[in-house]
Amino acid sequence: MSTEVRVPTLGESVTEATVATWFKKPGDPVAADEMLCELETDKVTVEVPSPAAGTMGEIVAQEGETVGVDALLASITEGEGKAAPAKADKKPDAPAQKDSGGGSGESIDVMVPTLGESVSEATVSTWFKAVGDAVDADEMLCELETDKVSVEVPAPASGTLTEIVAGEGETVQAGGKLALMSSGDGAASPAKSEDAPAADSAPESSAKDVEDAPSAKKAMAEKGVSRDQVEGSGRDGRVMKEDVAKAGSASKPGSSAAPAAAPAQAPRAPSPAEDAAREERVKMTRLRQTIARRLKDSQNTAAMLTTYNEVDMTEVMALRNQYKDEFNKKHGVKLGFMSFFTKACCHALKEVPEVNAEIDGTDVVYKNFVHMGVAAGTPTGLVVPVIRDADQMSFAAIEKAIAEKGARARDGKLSMAEMQGGTFTISNGGVYGSLMSSPILNPPQSGILGMHKIQQRPMVVNGEIKARPMMYLALSYDHRIVDGKGAVTFLVRVKDALEDPRRLLMDL
Repeated sequence: MSTEVRVPTLGESVTEATVATWFKKPGDPVAADEMLCELETDKVTVEVPSPAAGTMGEIVAQEGETVGVDALLASITEGEGKAAPAKADKKPDAPAQKDSGGGSGESIDVMVPTLGESVSEATVSTWFKAVGDAVDADEMLCELETDKVSVEVPAPASGTLTEIVAGEGETVQAGGKLALMSSGDGAASPAKSEDAPAADSAPESSAKDVEDAPSAKKAMAEKGVSRDQVEGSGRDGRVMKEDVAKAGSASKPGSSAAPAAAPAQAPRAPSPAEDAAREERVKMTRLRQTIARRLKDSQNTAAMLTTYNEVDMTEVMALRNQYKDEFNKKHGVKLGFMSFFTKACCHALKEVPEVNAEIDGTDVVYKNFVHMGVAAGTPTGLVVPVIRDADQMSFAAIEKAIAEKGARARDGKLSMAEMQGGTFTISNGGVYGSLMSSPILNPPQSGILGMHKIQQRPMVVNGEIKARPMMYLALSYDHRIVDGKGAVTFLVRVKDALEDPRRLLMDL
């Protein structure tokens, strides 16, 4: 009996994905719910489990192919899968086919380890060992970089590194091959390592063991500098682009006598090649590409406008200082400003429902609930986890949800479901010191509130000038659905609730 493996539901507004990695091959035995492959969308990576136990049959969608929702990926045949071992020999269990250790021992594959939830590929950043080096079990061989964390790869056994399959700068998939090791003493390897000290007289042999930076190779070609003229400052003598720039300036004839011979000579403008040698080109991560595309789409689609106001934070700060210790002791979470702003926005959205609505073709969809998006900055870019039904939550529940979502965002563990379905967004640029900015809408939402830095400013209070902790508020909204009156009313209601927090308790 054959069972079909199909593309699962990919989430709101996501209709297609790319097959990133197959963990199984035809003939491999699989257990129920065992991961078969990973799909990449423009938001997150989706793992596809096996719908039943059996044997991996035909793979219909190969790696790199684009598939739609519910498309056929493969088939599972119930049974023992007797043909599996023969095909599985191509995987890490059959390294003997690639024994490059000169017959000195069994060949061992060094594979890319599991990179973490929703991470399917990484870039090889640094090799700590060169071909021919002796390594101990669990000694670090190289370091991989993902869009979330760095991963160190240990040696699976003691032996000799015989071949590096993925060089520095190359992108590798989870479960891919990085290198080959020989479990023996590696009799052919010492000859390579013994030649290394003679690199002064034979730089070509050094270049084979230590791969120069790609930017350095390009700079050497552009400046006409040979490899033996450059002294590498990188790991194990690796030549970096800065080394090429230094070698190029030092190799100019008469450079030391130039100041005396022509003291009045005007400084020479750097050539494009010299500027290029000091540049660094880094490929955008998939997350950053998605952020860039969505933000630009938002500007192109919505009639975006921003209105501003300012709020006196005196009362909120006083209330927070008075109860923060008791709040933390009872609820186990700190009392911050975000719960006050979330509550204030929920009250204002009830009065101005069009800010909590969205446009769907020629229809306006009003949301009778508030799923609050809270923008969070991470090392890899901006993400917006969603707190569902925030209008029904207490201060403590909101603070706990914000803390938990923020931690998951920083660790790169947010799922697609946790970033979907938001009806309104709050972005707090004040934590980075922003005094005023215009936030960009998070489509298909029609409103986003920007919080900013709290700063002491002179204000007139009851006819007297006093220093007050003030914050600028910015509401960006879609003018196709929200009129200026509604936007201003929304901001005024948020301002009133924050300047007199008792209104939140009284539902005013």
